[in-house]
Amino acid sequence: MQEIHISGNEAGQRLDKLLGKFLSDAPKSFLYKMMRKKNITLNGKKAEGSEKLKEGDCVKLFLSDETIAKFSGTVSDTAKAEQRVRQAAYREVKKQMPEILYEDENILLFNKQPGLLSQRAKPSDISAVDCLIAYLLETGALTPEMLRTFRPSVCNRLDRNTSGILAAGKSLAGLQELSLFFKERSIEKYYLCPVIGHVEQGERIAGYLQKNSKTNRVQVQEISCEKSARIETEYHPVSGNGRLTLLEVHLITGKTHQIRAHLASIGHPLLGDFKYGNLGVNERYKKQYGLEAQLLHAYRLRMPETDGVLKNISGREFQAPLPDLFARICKEEKLTLPEGLETR
Repeated sequence: MQEIHISGNEAGQRLDKLLGKFLSDAPKSFLYKMMRKKNITLNGKKAEGSEKLKEGDCVKLFLSDETIAKFSGTVSDTAKAEQRVRQAAYREVKKQMPEILYEDENILLFNKQPGLLSQRAKPSDISAVDCLIAYLLETGALTPEMLRTFRPSVCNRLDRNTSGILAAGKSLAGLQELSLFFKERSIEKYYLCPVIGHVEQGERIAGYLQKNSKTNRVQVQEISCEKSARIETEYHPVSGNGRLTLLEVHLITGKTHQIRAHLASIGHPLLGDFKYGNLGVNERYKKQYGLEAQLLHAYRLRMPETDGVLKNISGREFQAPLPDLFARICKEEKLTLPEGLETR
């Protein structure tokens, strides 16, 4: 027999959802059968599975240790081998751990560097989520047992070569509320990027973005068509040298490659963007600075007013220092940064 004592990270979800995580290899029919036969109980009573769990609830599993181990995967040689591989891989990327900008009991904000995936694209990848979990395990904020029923994650995504602020939920309540902020677009997101050409004044532009999944490219159009999504992008020039303009971009909607494709569509592609940009200019900067990808940095987040779980960050603003190469190019190209922005 084993007991699961419901913590804040498990509270709020249905019992059957929790059991599906704890006994991840068990068929649903098995779980419901065990509840009907009272081999799985909630607070000492028969359960149906649809009950919403509360902090302090107790789930008892009157099952043999062998059955629990079989259905939870705790004795799986494959799982153990995968864990060893991931631990070894984490040791390799630990020196690239993102800089933590803010942390409390519910959320964490960190500064992702170019080259790090936000989330894994394939099992062998190491991502910011893996770094997050490894950090929480290392600091004791998370235990391997807790991972069986709750998995911390990031709430926004940045392209591999885009740097800047990633927001993550440490607790279930923090993850849910922060994710809702992003879904409702109540968090204001600002990026910095040098673009090719002289931009005289700011503008708010709109269009429709259509993605080609085969080429992983998007196209911006003026009219809506099948499977296209409306996009809005606002930008303001910060500084320029005649050849380049440093823009602050307010991302109003958030779609794949939106900033890169939208600015390229109006004749001002991002510096270093070999997918949507100017190949000749990019090759010159690659030769001079070693620039191999777009300079795009999610440098500022402004939080909404809230009195909920995330009241500690209500109305606050956070900034992420620029990566070294981004800062160096701005300095040598005489592109003045926004006041108060730090470099690493």
